[in-house]
Amino acid sequence: MFKHLAKIRIEFNPMDPRAASALEFLAQCNSRKVRQSNPKCDVIVKRRTDDSPPRVFVQFANGREEMLDGSKLPAQEIRKGILAQAEMMETEQLFRDAGLQWPVIIPNDEVPQAPQN
Repeated sequence: MFKHLAKIRIEFNPMDPRAASALEFLAQCNSRKVRQSNPKCDVIVKRRTDDSPPRVFVQFANGREEMLDGSKLPAQEIRKGILAQAEMMETEQLFRDAGLQWPVIIPNDEVPQAPQN
């Protein structure tokens, strides 16, 4: 999961029951296996005292940033979202390494059309 990440910032109020998924995600980030996969990835924790929802800010190695609402997403969904972005980055890199255009543009006549009712 960390392979394509430069920085993760997790903000939460530890007294807020909505912080459960952010805390679970933080625990996943701090596992030995995950940390060893990219030791250069910074994990920053900001404990808040206000009633702001827990948030996870992710910065990918390519500079792209994303904010995930920890009050609405379980830890597994946060992780899945990051993994999906990482897979997209790997696919993009494969195309670029092969000298192919990215993003791939598929002509309309090659896209199957759904039957119209």
